[in-house]
Amino acid sequence: MSAARPSTQRRPVAPPTAIPQPKQQISLEEWDSKAPLSDLALKSVAAIKAAGEKTPLPLKVSNHTSMFTRKSNVSNSGTKPGSGSRPSTPVPAFTRSASSHALDPKVPIQTPQQFYDWFAQIERSVAHSQEAHFRAHVAMVEGDVDSMLEGWRSVEESGRSLKDACERLLEERTRSATRLEYFQELEHATRMLNHPGESLVLQTDFLYMVERVDICIEYLKAHRHYKEAEVYLLRFQQCMTRAMTLIKMFFIGSLRALTTDVFRRLSEKDVSATAQMHLLYTRFRSVAPQLTPLLGELERRAAAHPEELSALFARKSLLVGLLMEEIRGLDPTHTELVELTNAGCSYLKQLCTDEFDLFREFFDSGEDQLYPYLENLCDYLYDDLRPRILHETRLTTLCEVCTVLQALMLPDEPSADLDHPKPRGLGKLHISHLLQMVLQDAQTRLFFKAQSVIQAEIRYYVPKPEDLAYPDKLVENPPSQFDIKEKESVSRLFQLSSLDKKETWYPTLQKTVWVLSQLHDFFSQPAIFEDIAQEAVSLCRQSLVSSSTILGQRNSPVSTLDGELFLVRHLLILKEVANNLDLVRTDAQPRTDLDALASIFNRTTALLPDALFASLGMPRGHESITDARHDIDQDLKRACQNLISLCTQAPCDPLREWVDRVRAFNSSRAVPPLTNQAGSVPLLTEQNWACQSAAEDLHAKFVESCERDLRAAVTKLRLYLEDNRTVSVLVTHVKEAVVDGYMGYRDVVWNMYAGALKGVVFSEERLKERLSYICDES
Repeated sequence: MSAARPSTQRRPVAPPTAIPQPKQQISLEEWDSKAPLSDLALKSVAAIKAAGEKTPLPLKVSNHTSMFTRKSNVSNSGTKPGSGSRPSTPVPAFTRSASSHALDPKVPIQTPQQFYDWFAQIERSVAHSQEAHFRAHVAMVEGDVDSMLEGWRSVEESGRSLKDACERLLEERTRSATRLEYFQELEHATRMLNHPGESLVLQTDFLYMVERVDICIEYLKAHRHYKEAEVYLLRFQQCMTRAMTLIKMFFIGSLRALTTDVFRRLSEKDVSATAQMHLLYTRFRSVAPQLTPLLGELERRAAAHPEELSALFARKSLLVGLLMEEIRGLDPTHTELVELTNAGCSYLKQLCTDEFDLFREFFDSGEDQLYPYLENLCDYLYDDLRPRILHETRLTTLCEVCTVLQALMLPDEPSADLDHPKPRGLGKLHISHLLQMVLQDAQTRLFFKAQSVIQAEIRYYVPKPEDLAYPDKLVENPPSQFDIKEKESVSRLFQLSSLDKKETWYPTLQKTVWVLSQLHDFFSQPAIFEDIAQEAVSLCRQSLVSSSTILGQRNSPVSTLDGELFLVRHLLILKEVANNLDLVRTDAQPRTDLDALASIFNRTTALLPDALFASLGMPRGHESITDARHDIDQDLKRACQNLISLCTQAPCDPLREWVDRVRAFNSSRAVPPLTNQAGSVPLLTEQNWACQSAAEDLHAKFVESCERDLRAAVTKLRLYLEDNRTVSVLVTHVKEAVVDGYMGYRDVVWNMYAGALKGVVFSEERLKERLSYICDES
């Protein structure tokens, strides 16, 4: 082989180098000194050195060998004779041919490692050329394998498609068999329903058949596009109707037989109450476990037709006789109304509860049909109780009836009973639905009776002399002349501090508070109570205003102040009551007399200044009040204005009249006289009424009036109005009014009489101290 031939060719041998004898060691310097080289020799050595540095590669390719042979011949032919045994001088690399083999080294080999790499490349080339036919065979085998794999994939895909088709066929067959089961169920249901005997419904397979028929009906309704689906749907519905009819007939037959037996047993003599309860309820509960599953199917399908359940649980024929006997035992015509209401409604509540519990043993729904049946049982007592309520004349009796009914309507507290789980469906009896009708009758009668009391004893009340015995009534504080024979109310809305001395009130106010306290808790609709409360408060206010006028005219002018104080006292109480009635909104805390008085003063502008609100610690409020409160506020405002005016009338009116007379005289002097006579108009101090002594007498009378009249007025004010803060507010404004009246007099006389009265009249601070002393000592 060509690749092996280069390995047998001789390689060029490098020229031998002089090896020093081991016996003599000559250094390089000695060598140079003993054998110096010429310039030509040095150039030759340099050339050899350069050629030795670029060692030629071994030639293993035929082309490279021939080229090397030709070069050797040429070089040998160019040598001198006798020099053939010596190697020729190496040819420089740049003189070689430009053409080279692919395996030639790209750079000259200078190190053993480069040679080993190049040699390994040559060996790989040889191995690759030797394995070429193997690779060709492998390529051919790979082509055959690819064609075989493609064929296998085609077969696999075809097999998978066949498998999927078979699976789809099996699934379709299964679905078809499932669909056919719904249609085949008709034969089984028809065959069972054709079985004779009433005990069919008690068989184990009956309820399973009913469930299957129900499922088939739902399936066919959802797949009406199936062939003959409408026909099968109609037949299944007929089977369901037959099954429900069998259940209904069996249930009614069972109850009818049980009812006949119980009625026969109850007709016997000397049947105890315990035996009656056993016959009426225990016997019926004993058949509930057997009938409940059947009734559950009937009840579920009767949701669209609830009238089918209305006739299933009619026990009226068994209970009417016992109910009428119990009502006759209560003696409705002679028993007290409250006692009759309590006993009769308690019995009805227990009866309805027992009936409800028994109904719940059989059914989970049907509440709309049960309550009319229970109301029908209650009507037997209502027929005797309603006339008694409508003819009752005592207000407290009607209130007690409402109390009894509301107490019976309260739901019972649930008890944690582990043995009896939470009831199904219906839950708990709402007794309020059954007693609501008689409660409305009692509330209606209570409303009209309250209106008649308000009209008779408030609006048209004629005061007696002892009713207007003020202030003697407050001083003596006798027992109340207002005899209330009916029960007192303990309503929390009227537990006020001002209600402690009700015996000193005017009778119409007492009656108003009593009526409203009786009615507050007995009306389910707040609007009804608000209407009657507003009417009562308004009529009471009118009666107080008219009574104060009568009191003020009885012994005028002494009793005029008593009339205004009477009105302020009672209007403050009425205002407090009205605020706590929540006619418009609910107040968190009951409002006091001071709050009521402040709300009235809040709308006073001329007489009561803004400084009053700072003394009360309150800002001005808004105008959002009811008509009844507004009317009370207006009357109370006028009464406070009149009261302050009356308290300042005695000390201040003479001063105001004298000041007005002085100003009128000065005004007349300012007008030019009609004649030119000098001295026709006298001086002010020359008048008898305006002289210095008259002014001093006027001041002395003012001081005396304050000591006497103002002190007496403040004393009455404290007697009528017991709240110290309310009295303090009014007294403060009385003192301010007195100061305003006196300051007008002081300003006039200050510069008159050559200042002679400056040491007599009061300064503003001195007057305030004097008034404070008088009012505090009252």
